[in-house]
Amino acid sequence: MSSTSKTLGLLAYFTSAQPEIGLSQLCRQAERDKATTYRHLQALEDAGFVEQNPATKHYRLGPALLQLAQIREETVPRKAGAETVLDGLVDTTGETAHVSVLSGTTVYPLVSRESQHHSTRAIIDVQSFPLHATASGLCALAFGPSDLWPAAVARLQVFTGRTIATEDALRQTVEAVRHSGFGQSDRCYEDDIQGVSAPVFDQSGRFAGAVSVACVASRFSPSLEAKVKENLIEASRDITRNWGGTVPAEIEAAWATSLSRSNVLESTS
Repeated sequence: MSSTSKTLGLLAYFTSAQPEIGLSQLCRQAERDKATTYRHLQALEDAGFVEQNPATKHYRLGPALLQLAQIREETVPRKAGAETVLDGLVDTTGETAHVSVLSGTTVYPLVSRESQHHSTRAIIDVQSFPLHATASGLCALAFGPSDLWPAAVARLQVFTGRTIATEDALRQTVEAVRHSGFGQSDRCYEDDIQGVSAPVFDQSGRFAGAVSVACVASRFSPSLEAKVKENLIEASRDITRNWGGTVPAEIEAAWATSLSRSNVLESTS
């Protein structure tokens, strides 16, 4: 990993739950020595990417990121193209829905909507979606660029007793995702959450991200699965259209086959 990558990588440790981080704490989280971490923070501070809170001396994200985020949204308004679709997805499924985007070899959350239909519901509060352990990440591996594979294999972190932990198991799972057109995670990242994702494409015709529904595992029945998949298909088509793309014919064919199987399972359950 280059020095630039290591420097910019420190930004990933700032989250809504941890908006400020002290130098010693960041050293522990990044597993780097204090001198190196401080040098990288100084570079980020010089660029306006971080700043120090005068009262606490802890670091927080800087104003330069706000400008970059505004420019990004003005020129590539993906968030706006997904929000209305998510509102409809939450209403029809009764579950939390979210959209993620692929950047490099990482799948990042873009926007989410929590369901108000249940007191117990999935909450999307992550910095990124692990490629091997989430429905969004599996969608990226199945339909995204080939360079995601070595990145995923290198990060097979175990989160629960159901997390995919070997390259062979991951390969089999990704192949199943390609055949169905849906990424699915059954308590692989969190013990009580199941997720289903459908790929989203942009004007380039390439995989751009995923639209997903996250549900408390105890509510995930065959009938809910069928409903979620039907509505994810519509959501994927709508977001893809809003992002200037078209869903590939092979994905549409996979969805049709997958829905037929889901309907059979629902009718026999």
